[in-house]
Amino acid sequence: MLIDLHIHSKSSDGKFSVEEIMAEAKARSIGVLSITDHDSTGCQTRAVTVAKDTGVRYVCGVELNVTFSHPRFRGGKAVSLDFLGYQFNPENEDLKSKLDLMAKYREERAAKILENLNGEFSKEGIPKLTKADLAEIEASVDGVLGRPHIADYLVKKKIVQTRQEAFDKYLVKCDVPKYPLYLEEASKLIRDAGGKLVLAHPNDPHGTSLVSLTKSLAEQTGIVESSMLDFIDGVEGWHSRHDTETTQHYMKFAKAHNLLITGGSDCHQKPTIMGTVPVPGWVADQFQS
Repeated sequence: MLIDLHIHSKSSDGKFSVEEIMAEAKARSIGVLSITDHDSTGCQTRAVTVAKDTGVRYVCGVELNVTFSHPRFRGGKAVSLDFLGYQFNPENEDLKSKLDLMAKYREERAAKILENLNGEFSKEGIPKLTKADLAEIEASVDGVLGRPHIADYLVKKKIVQTRQEAFDKYLVKCDVPKYPLYLEEASKLIRDAGGKLVLAHPNDPHGTSLVSLTKSLAEQTGIVESSMLDFIDGVEGWHSRHDTETTQHYMKFAKAHNLLITGGSDCHQKPTIMGTVPVPGWVADQFQS
């Protein structure tokens, strides 16, 4: 049985709807999955229903972006880290209210990013983006608005050729800080909703991970040990950008601290890599109802 506990849908920055994800999971013989959209639980109730109809075992999920700092690294400067919430009640009012607030902030952030982009475009003689452009970007989003949607719009407008070029050339320098959700609050939100919080892809070299603080696996787990153990229930060991050494290191760490260890592809359907990360079957046993 294949397991994938880290998949994104159109409700954040994936390409597939819930129905398309479940159909693809069935076709690939994925027996257990979780849709973990960025700062959004909007599709969870629907996912539970469709999974049941499809015959796929489903674990409610979300990926929360957290502002984190450690005094020993980067001079205490804050970085972004991702944490996965699992098996929570998606109808929990406190969790829903916080995510609604974060979604509103994302819209305000997007408008400010467009202002910064226009500053760059004016230097290059590129026509400025307007309120109509922002409205079109917002209309393209089935869920929470983020920089990937702006990047895709820049590709559509032929300002850049690829999403990566949009980030490299404009979106990194034109960024605006994300909503400051801290680990203590993220943990309380998920746990109070009956769920478990898991540190996502801790050694992902291309993502929001502990690599932004240190590339040393020993130092990474030292950070987790000193600053996170009171607030998390597990770590993500298997990931499409984790190597074998990373997985083994975090498995050993998780067992030593009685933590869950999870895994998934982090599939956004660009390309579709659902079910390609070799997550052992016993991982699903940690989420028995």
